[in-house]
Amino acid sequence: MTILKLPTVDPTVTSARAKALVFEDARSRELLRLIQRVAPSHATVLVTGETGTGKEIVARHLHELSPRREGPFLAINCGAFSETLVESELFGHEKGSFTGATETRAGWFEAANGGTLFLDEIGDLPPPVQVKLLRVLQEREIVRLGSRQAQAIDVRLIAATNVDLAEAVAAGRFREDLYYRLNVASIALPSLRDRPGDILPLAHYFLELYRQRLGLGAVRMSARAERDLLEHGWPGNIRELDNVVHRALLVFQGDEISASDLRLSPLPTQRPDAFARKSSAPKDDALESALFSLFEQGGPDVYSRIEERLMRAAYQFCDRNQVQTAKLLGVSRNIVRARLMQYGDIAGTPRNAQHPSARALGREHTLSGNSG
Repeated sequence: MTILKLPTVDPTVTSARAKALVFEDARSRELLRLIQRVAPSHATVLVTGETGTGKEIVARHLHELSPRREGPFLAINCGAFSETLVESELFGHEKGSFTGATETRAGWFEAANGGTLFLDEIGDLPPPVQVKLLRVLQEREIVRLGSRQAQAIDVRLIAATNVDLAEAVAAGRFREDLYYRLNVASIALPSLRDRPGDILPLAHYFLELYRQRLGLGAVRMSARAERDLLEHGWPGNIRELDNVVHRALLVFQGDEISASDLRLSPLPTQRPDAFARKSSAPKDDALESALFSLFEQGGPDVYSRIEERLMRAAYQFCDRNQVQTAKLLGVSRNIVRARLMQYGDIAGTPRNAQHPSARALGREHTLSGNSG
């Protein structure tokens, strides 16, 4: 059985990332063959798939199978940066180029020179940065913020998203020319429910992983528990399966995990198009009437009020599940999380990543954020 894993990470840190991929299901074996065909080239790759399907693991495997494997692999989440800092983070800046720029710094593209740069949640990039990224891909050079001097770079870009970029292009949220530049080679990761042959191998992998970490003896899984795993819809994909197995090992008694120990979430598993089919013409008319009524009332920030009610209603409809809310609205989970924090529905603040330093030119560095 082929298993791909993320590098060792703190097991106490939760994220939407998948920690492992197996290739037992027929669709997964075909996916592995595609990865092996694409990897040796220097072509830009666009990896698509739902949150928790293993996009970063695929990106790392592409790097390890490529001629660039001796160079650095940098994985960053575009949604982890504020809009005002993302350009500086990616392309670097000169001293004095903006308030607070007390020294010259290289960006992530320079730090990844000779290797691979993985940009997760590429759909979160603001339009001005999309323009500059397009130029980087066309010219193979970057210009630091505040500089007029272009610097040649040798970086393979792998981008990933859990939203439909073609729809984002149609909606005017993403540049069409950049989309085609990114989509030179595409790898679509199926959801876990669409590759059922991987469910039990992954479950047994996580069972052994956490059994060893917890210092437990031999543990088996009951036949009913395995059947329930196969029948579950897995809206959170591999990350959800990881959590389910880990939690079961914390609460089970004896030497066997039962179906009740799994505590599978009853969250809906519909895809965005399934949600869309719930709509009908009468409902659309009702929505339009409600909007007209709101417009007549007037008041400040009408758009912001509508957006807030839409986000909060979708969050409640999805049983307060951020991943499902993002799917329903057709946006990234990072956007959902940021808005809910802004509205006070969830606690916490977005986590900005540290800037690359000279050490970033080492073999492998990762900026971790919530990703697919």
